[in-house]
Parts: sequence; structure tokens; C-alpha cells
Amino acid sequence: MARVARILPLCAWWFGALVAIAAQPSTNGAWGGTWGAAPQLTELKNLPPAPGLSDSTLRQIVHVSIGGTQLRFRFSNAFGSDPVEIIAAAVAAAADRGAIHPDSSRPLLFGGQLAVTIAPGATAVSDPVGFELAPLADLAVTMYFGQVSRDVTGHPGARCTSYLQKGDFVSAATLPAPVAMEHWYILSGVEVWAEHPGGVLAILGDSITDGRGSTTDRNRRWPDDLARRLQADPRTAWIGVLNQGIGGNHLLHDGLGPSALARLDRDVLTQSGVRWLIVLEGVNDIGNAPSDDPGTTARKVIAGYEEIIRRAHARNVRVYGATITPFGGSFYDSPARETARQAVNRWIRSDGQFDAVIDFDAAVRDPADPSLPSAPLDCGDHLHLSDKGYEVLAEAVDLDLFTR
Repeated sequence: MARVARILPLCAWWFGALVAIAAQPSTNGAWGGTWGAAPQLTELKNLPPAPGLSDSTLRQIVHVSIGGTQLRFRFSNAFGSDPVEIIAAAVAAAADRGAIHPDSSRPLLFGGQLAVTIAPGATAVSDPVGFELAPLADLAVTMYFGQVSRDVTGHPGARCTSYLQKGDFVSAATLPAPVAMEHWYILSGVEVWAEHPGGVLAILGDSITDGRGSTTDRNRRWPDDLARRLQADPRTAWIGVLNQGIGGNHLLHDGLGPSALARLDRDVLTQSGVRWLIVLEGVNDIGNAPSDDPGTTARKVIAGYEEIIRRAHARNVRVYGATITPFGGSFYDSPARETARQAVNRWIRSDGQFDAVIDFDAAVRDPADPSLPSAPLDCGDHLHLSDKGYEVLAEAVDLDLFTR
């Protein structure tokens, strides 16, 4: 039945392929990111559920920042030990519960071919495809896989539902019996072509940037809220936002995902169109520091910031430092670690090496006890924030930083 589902729309599929081949961008303009998810090695508990990716269709929903009329897509096998075979892929406007608007569906091509094999450690970028993408829209990206690496590259902290269906249903308006999960796999970026290039803001962060504690399928991470603010202001409506947060991420050493220093080039500096970088990293380094000597870790975190600034400035990227938010009452809490957090924040505010400072700490701390997050903004674990808390973070970003 899966093969029949593929054959029935064959003529429409190949017509769409011809449209995709014709959708070459003009020579004036540039590519810029509208959505991103930092790739990492998927840990055992977050691997794809049965039936698995091989010989299955995966439909993933992504919420973009800026719109455009021509798109291309990044697919990553960065952490794979074996090749990943994409037999077919398509993009469409997302509908409810994993469905698509079928008239909007367009096949993705790779060097003019429907299929692509991604070698271990590599990334595949699709050919440009014509597509009317509105700002802040939801896209459905559907892939039918052949064989897939046993080590899966993905992004576990999607805060968004994906749908997995055995067999080939790339062009199906609805999947007959999908398995739902809150993870992304293989897909790592969406780019749009801008005739008059603007710029892209990349955000390097941990689970606070990844949206831990926010409501699933509501796009309430603080980078989402910031993208909505940018869109609402005519001065900044052309700026794309890439959320490159990874839950559990450290600045200095690998943990859940490579360290911020190790992934800076791949996740930020080589992304298309990046002009600005916000850095919100370091809470996991301080929180996991030895309780008897977190000061040493604080000094190393500052040195890590300095390295990021040097490397970004070498690419003409402006770097904005965000102060580390409170974690009093959380599993990281200790007087010495709070002292280290305050020391790092003093450096961010006063040293002057960042091109600007975004004071997230001041925005969300409890006025009566600055070591604590404000109770109405706390998701309940005293480390991550609620939907309202993330909205407050986004409101703390001065949009004038992107108009200079």
C-alpha cells in the first residue's frame, strides 16, 4: 500500500520536480537561515521509536522566522557511523496533527536527483526549491529513508511533535498510523534566498535557549518570541533567527552535544548570512563545577567567552553577551556557585569585550532574592523558565542592536 500511495501522485510529483529544477535564485542576493536546530549525537533514550527510520517516512514540523520564495534545506549526518540514505524528501505547508496541505507540497532535489546518500560526518544541502513561505509559518519537511546510520544525528529537545510512519508516504496528505515523538532527526537547517540580503541572528545556548519548560508545539522558546518581536518591527522584519541551543550544553567541554567552543564554527560561523551572535552559555559549567572551587570554572568560562568573541570578530560577526540567569533552589544551587555566577555576570557587564550586553539575569531574577528566578517566571525547577519567563527574556533584547 505504501508503494501505491507513492505511484498515484507520480505525475504531480514529477511536475513538482520540474518546478524545483527551475527554481534557481537570481545572481543578486544571498542565502540566510530562517530556522535551525543544532545537531548532536542522539543518546539512547531519545533514539527514534519503532518502527525506526530505515524504510520509514519521517514528517517534521519547523517554525520559521523570516519568509521567502525560494528555500533550501540542510540534512546532517554529523555524528553518524554509517551513511544515511534519503530516498525522497518534500516540503509543504503544515496542517494539523502531522498533516500537510497537499497542493503546497514540493519535492526536494539534490543535484537534480530525488535521492541522496549522506556520508558519515557529512551534511547534504538540497537544491533551491520555489515555495511561498510566509514569516513565522510552520513547515512540514517529510523524508523517506532507506538505510540509516545506527548512530543517529538529531536534536532531542525539539519541543515540537514529529511523526514517524513505516513505508513510503512522502507525498501523503495525512499519514495513516504515525508514531508521534518530540524529537527532530537529520534535518538541521532551512534557508531562504533574499534578493536584498539582510542578516541572520544566531543564538548559542543551552537548555534555556532550547526552551526546556516551555509548552510543546506552541513555539514559546525565547528565540521564537524574539523572532516575533523582530517581525513586528519594520526595521528588523528581515532578520532571520537561528536557535542553536542544545539542552545540557557546556561552554568548555562536551556533555550533551559538543561544547559551545567545539561547535561554534559549524552551528554559527559557517551558517548562511550570520551577522550577529547572542551567547547564553555557562550555567552548566558553573552548575557542575566542584562546590569547593567554582571560581576556577568561572575564570575558564570568561576565557571561553573571550575565545568566542575573537573567533566571531574574525568573521565580522558582532557578539552580544547574555548574563547567566539565576538558579537558586535548583539542583545546581550552592553559595559558592552563586558567587561564581555573579563573578561571571560582573565580567559580562563591565569588561567591555562583548559588543553589547543583554542582561537576562536582571530581567528574570527575584527582586527580594537575586539568587532566585522570579516565581511567576519559573517553570518549577528554579533553573528553566515558563512560557512567560521566556517571553520576558525576549523582551529584554534591545532591537536597536540589529539596526546599527
